[in-house]
Amino acid sequence: MNPNITRVLLKPKEDREINQGFPWVFDNEIASVKYNAKDGTGVKTSSLAECDVDDGTVVEVCTNAGGFLGTGVINRKSKITIRIFSREHADQIMADTYAYWDKVIRNAVNIRKLNFTENDSYRLVFGEADFVPGLICERYVDDGNVYIVIQFLALACEVFRKEILKAIENACKPYAIFERSDAGVREKEGLEERSGWIGRHGKEVITIVENGIQIEVDIARGQKTGYFLDQKFNRARVAEFCRGKKVLDTFTHTGAFGLNAFKAGARDVTSVDISEDAVELVKRNIKNNGAEKVVKAVCADVFDVLKKYETEGEKFDVIILDPPAFTKKAKAIEKAYGGYKEINLRAMRILNEGGILVTCSCSHYFDENTFYDMIMHAAKDSHRRVQVLEKRGAAPDHPVLLGYPKSEYLKCAICRVL
Repeated sequence: MNPNITRVLLKPKEDREINQGFPWVFDNEIASVKYNAKDGTGVKTSSLAECDVDDGTVVEVCTNAGGFLGTGVINRKSKITIRIFSREHADQIMADTYAYWDKVIRNAVNIRKLNFTENDSYRLVFGEADFVPGLICERYVDDGNVYIVIQFLALACEVFRKEILKAIENACKPYAIFERSDAGVREKEGLEERSGWIGRHGKEVITIVENGIQIEVDIARGQKTGYFLDQKFNRARVAEFCRGKKVLDTFTHTGAFGLNAFKAGARDVTSVDISEDAVELVKRNIKNNGAEKVVKAVCADVFDVLKKYETEGEKFDVIILDPPAFTKKAKAIEKAYGGYKEINLRAMRILNEGGILVTCSCSHYFDENTFYDMIMHAAKDSHRRVQVLEKRGAAPDHPVLLGYPKSEYLKCAICRVL
């Protein structure tokens, strides 16, 4: 044992999920910690609560018998006590941390090149699924200039901040980098929120091109990192069902689904969002794409709009439901189920015979089985028959890490309603 490397031993049988690829260790799974005492008395073994190890320390996670499982970063302020980022030994990584993170970032870049071009905007790093716990990094292209929008959401990536930023700069040659580490989750990690330019300043509102559509992205004030890139290929696929159709695009955010429908030849598109700022952005996107004669933006609560259309007998050929996560906690699944079911059954009632319902959920806790069970019961209660034509997920810039179910969060069902 290298005495300079802290080793965390798990309780018996707590290594099963880690061996399957799960990258988190919780405090109640830890049996003991072996570490080099700061007082110079050598290697000590103690409980997690009593150990003299600083948060942010790189540690090795081991089975109860001492078998190596992976290397991570410890943070006792967080419910996720250790986030594992590598299956290499800690001393190999710490010998040259920049070389290690340069390799990780370049691997992420190379994977994206399989599905995206230099002019595409895409998610460059998807946290644990790309082996950089807590890091979200978007690569946007505005008129040939690469903008990086980055979030350091956990101590596990914050401690390697300099190395990660240098690796991204070398791999991507960005025009500018904007940090959006302004999410509440940082408080749970014992970190202050942070937002602003890193180095060179650029435009806070940029324009990207997705599937031939111009989309304004507010990287400084937009939701999360400004835009939801995960639906890119779903938007293109859904557009194929919209030619000559009357389309309702709900929870529209930037109007992207509706504008893809317009580009595909939809005859009438209504895009609805409850946020006034979002609707103003949608209106600008409508104008920028010359879609004023086909697409209109409506500021309203989607639940209320669906009820109104049902009462008035309004009908559509295609309806898109892409709501924000109705639950971010396992305990709230039942309440979320009711919300998802209501919008789905009301949408089914206002679809023309044989109409297309595109329904989504981005909540990890609302898993696939629960999602399709909800669609089934919404069909039953709306007295409709539903055929699921396609089951889709996030774009390939959001890889799924086996053993880490949270990385497979997005469900997108294309349904025919009879």
